[in-house]
Amino acid sequence: MSLIIKSNIRKVVKELDKENSISSVAEEVETALDRKVEDILLDAIKRAKANNRKTLQARDL
Repeated sequence: MSLIIKSNIRKVVKELDKENSISSVAEEVETALDRKVEDILLDAIKRAKANNRKTLQARDL
């Protein structure tokens, strides 16, 4: 399941790159970001469970 949308990555990169030095975003960036987000969510789920909560909260991230 893909949480990351490549067109949104491009938009954010353009906004963050104040010097306009990045002209494109490689396909592998989308895949790598998806993996990172999934890892973050898995860790957050573990924290919520460890605290006996059924609700995932921002503080779990």
